[in-house]
Parts: sequence; structure tokens; C-alpha cells
Amino acid sequence: QVQLVESGGGLVQAGGSLRLSCAASGRTLSGRILGWFRQAPGKEREFVGFLSWSGGWTRYADSVKGRFTISSDNAKNTVYLQMSSLKPEDTAVYSCAEGPAYAGTSYRYYDYWGQGTQVTVSS
Repeated sequence: QVQLVESGGGLVQAGGSLRLSCAASGRTLSGRILGWFRQAPGKEREFVGFLSWSGGWTRYADSVKGRFTISSDNAKNTVYLQMSSLKPEDTAVYSCAEGPAYAGTSYRYYDYWGQGTQVTVSS
């Protein structure tokens, strides 16, 4: 079992920055990936990016590449999503998820999810 708790969401103006945190607890995350997804009202859940917990490598959706950065603090079992140059279209509920390495960009293969945190970007 893995428990994930996100924090850091809020309201920000376009062009601004925000950092989300995802604190994990439970079993080891070794060999697993931590993904970030978002879902806007009326839209499907969208892949944002993921980080390999052991290797530290990352992958991002084209829509956020160059603006968002995922990092981790292994000592705190926490993953961060640093969001910069935010746009109104980034408005969504952001969720972190934990899963096997093959989960990749597909939310269907992730095993555990946080409760989500709202990010609203005003124009």
C-alpha cells in the first residue's frame, strides 16, 4: 500500500509559478515511478509527467515541456511538480500517482492515487 498526499495548489495569475508536492508513505518506491496527471472540467485525465524514483529520469507531456519540472527529495519521500509560465489552460485538478515503470504516460496502469489539488490560472 502507498498513500499519496498532494499539496500546494491554488490560484495564480497567468505567467506565474506554483509548486505542487506529493508526499508518499507506505512501502518502498524503489523501482517505481511517480506520475503527475491533471483533469480539467469536462475533459479527460491528461498526462503531465513522471519521474523514475530510483533512476531520477523524467518524461513530460509536450504541452508542459520546458515549463514544468518534476523533482524528488528521496529523504522525504516527496515528489515535486514545479510549474512556471502558467497559462489559463493549465487550470485543472492535479493528481500524483504511483505505479510500475511500465505505467509510463497511461493513467490506467498506475496503482495508487492522491486526492488531487486544484490549480487555477487566471488570465
